[in-house]
Amino acid sequence: MVVNKKIRRFFFPSLTPAFLIRAGCIALIAYLVFGHLLTPFRIKGHSMEPAYRDGEFNFCWRFQYFFSKPKKGDVVVIRFAGQRVSLLKRVVALEGEEVEFRNGRLFTNSKEMNEPYIHTPYDWNLSPRQVESDSIYVVGDNRSGPIQNHFFGQTSLKRVLGSPLW
Repeated sequence: MVVNKKIRRFFFPSLTPAFLIRAGCIALIAYLVFGHLLTPFRIKGHSMEPAYRDGEFNFCWRFQYFFSKPKKGDVVVIRFAGQRVSLLKRVVALEGEEVEFRNGRLFTNSKEMNEPYIHTPYDWNLSPRQVESDSIYVVGDNRSGPIQNHFFGQTSLKRVLGSPLW
């Protein structure tokens, strides 16, 4: 009988002022943490495989680049359209650098880049282009399809929301 009372009290607590204040504080903290610090997102698509798979769940750590800029090789979350659509991409070139793809190999400032995260061969070709000031050049890890089927390229640092938590 005592156990039933404890269970009932756990699921249906008395609405005392102290309970309401605790519930309000928890709701406010959850809103601040999951609305502004650790924004949850689900990965849709195969552009970052095998590092990040379609359907996986992750959090965007919004303060990752609050005091610093993304570095080459970082995986970043980029605001694509509005506040709801984001892309997960890898930084391959920084502002002022020249980037190009030649026969399936990435070159930055005419130097071939080592990309241990690429597991499938690809045959992309893209003429050299300079990354503008306050911008980065991003591309997905899964480059097995034709270059025309991918979202990649130069993006403003203002569009970088943060980085995936894991």
